[in-house]
Amino acid sequence: MTFKELGLNEDILSSITEMGYESPTPIQEQAIPYLLENDSDLVGLASTGTGKTAAFGLPMLNQIDVNVKNVQGLVICPTRELCLQISKDMEKYAANVRGLKVTAVYGGTDIIKQIRTIERGVHIVVATPGRLVDLIKRKKVNISKIKTVVLDEADEMLNMGFKEDIDSILEVTPQEKSVWLFSATMPKDVARIAKNYMTDPFEITVGGKNETNKNIEHHYYSVKERDRYNALKRIIDFNPEIYGLIFCRTRRDTAAVADKLMQEGYNAEPLHGDLSQAQRDRVMEKFRDKTLQILVATDVAARGIDVDDITHVIHYQLPEDVENYTHRSGRTARAGKKGVSIALINTREGRKIKSIENIIKSKFAFQEIPAPGAICEKQLLHLVDKITEVEVNDKEIEKYIPSVMEKLGEFTKEEIITKFVSAEFNRFLNYYSKASNINASQDRNARDDDGGRRNSRDRDRGERSDRGSRGERGERSDRSYDNSNQQRFFVNLGKKDGFNHGALLRLVCDSAGLSKTNVGKIDILNNFSFFEADNAHTSTIIDALKSVDFEGKEMNVEVTNSGSKSSGGGRSPRSGGGERREFGKGRDSRGGRSGGNSGSSSRRSYNR
Repeated sequence: MTFKELGLNEDILSSITEMGYESPTPIQEQAIPYLLENDSDLVGLASTGTGKTAAFGLPMLNQIDVNVKNVQGLVICPTRELCLQISKDMEKYAANVRGLKVTAVYGGTDIIKQIRTIERGVHIVVATPGRLVDLIKRKKVNISKIKTVVLDEADEMLNMGFKEDIDSILEVTPQEKSVWLFSATMPKDVARIAKNYMTDPFEITVGGKNETNKNIEHHYYSVKERDRYNALKRIIDFNPEIYGLIFCRTRRDTAAVADKLMQEGYNAEPLHGDLSQAQRDRVMEKFRDKTLQILVATDVAARGIDVDDITHVIHYQLPEDVENYTHRSGRTARAGKKGVSIALINTREGRKIKSIENIIKSKFAFQEIPAPGAICEKQLLHLVDKITEVEVNDKEIEKYIPSVMEKLGEFTKEEIITKFVSAEFNRFLNYYSKASNINASQDRNARDDDGGRRNSRDRDRGERSDRGSRGERGERSDRSYDNSNQQRFFVNLGKKDGFNHGALLRLVCDSAGLSKTNVGKIDILNNFSFFEADNAHTSTIIDALKSVDFEGKEMNVEVTNSGSKSSGGGRSPRSGGGERREFGKGRDSRGGRSGGNSGSSSRRSYNR
């Protein structure tokens, strides 16, 4: 079947034809004709990445009367990223429909601009629940005459605590309307919405309920908890062409993993709720443009990432709610392509793997953590492939060839190849030369409750250890910074300014021309921050960072008194200790010299 056979009007059909749409996906093939022909409610269940936006977006656009200047269609979704993605897609679908207006409203940005856009007249509003409730309370959006409400990613909206907001929104919509609910899973709360707000809905299920995309391979690796990060690096190194997502449970873990990867030379950045909207937009733009290779994200922040060609999804930690595995893994294998979903588990999480298998109706394949020799071979061959594929600019390089040939004339072809490869590859070989086997035996029948208690105790011990080594007494924090080879710096920006580890690294390295390996420990506090760098670069850093602008704020950097011991447990040189208690809580996510194998600060990988 083609889109021409679905019954869409000519303007919409021409738009999607220009976009390259030819054959509908299964959910589109079933939903679009039904919604065009029937004025009724619908529940669409399909895994992430199967084309649900077009499944509801095209029929909604098809029924809009552009001559009526009120809101006729409403799409509610869980996150800003998904809100923007849906509105952009619908604008593309309606590119040839003259006068049709679509707008996105979401939190974290100027509400006045959104109000002005609505007041100028829109036909379809795509909204996050919180911002839409705010606009309704201000009486700035009128949804009393809408024809259709779409609840997209309904399960995720309920997981994020939007139940009351959704109830309050639906209560002010007209009695006579269509409700189309689309979801990857069907938990009880989603079924309750269907029961309370829908009348005899038609149900379309692509695959089994909660099943994942059949094009996804599911792998799991078993490691001891202390080796989790090193296992992650080996998996990345073994896949030099990776373009992937790494999922962590918390913002803290997301920031910590991303910071370590960045410190060690990986092309990675974090995406989590502590970032400002401008920072999130910048990171997502880089990821969509593929100038960013690895995105480390929380479940909530990653909702709405609709990016093609993601090769791997890595679950650094399994989600607390095993049903969220469906959402995570659905970021890969989009548009009919294949992908790999990788779970890192400790020796007590085998039971959770079984639970996920039962939900997704698919089996995991156990994998061994790649051996150092296999990783080196993979990376070396990747390097050779890059050399053989490189384009040679004969015109520009020709004038340098005689000098090069003179220097290399005494070597054979084999010796030259060996030297060039060694120049690029020795650090990688050295890094893995003493690496040990970090695979752990896996008991897939281990009890989850026992594992949960053990993990909880491990976390408690870790937190107590953190407090003990960096505790609330200033003298302990002093000792943790006793490094005569590095200078400690104070920065006047903190979390409240949207400042984070990645931003500090970028500013220091870009402005001062330093490598990330020149930067040591980083502490981002609420009102200000600290970082360490090699003593030799002190003057360069101070000069380079004078009055640097960070998102409209002037950045000031000062040397703390008497080097690294002067910080007094986290006091600003000018603060009088006002932030000392917060600093004593322990650093959320230090930069990468902690963690990882020894020697990691000098290593680089050739998939970047």
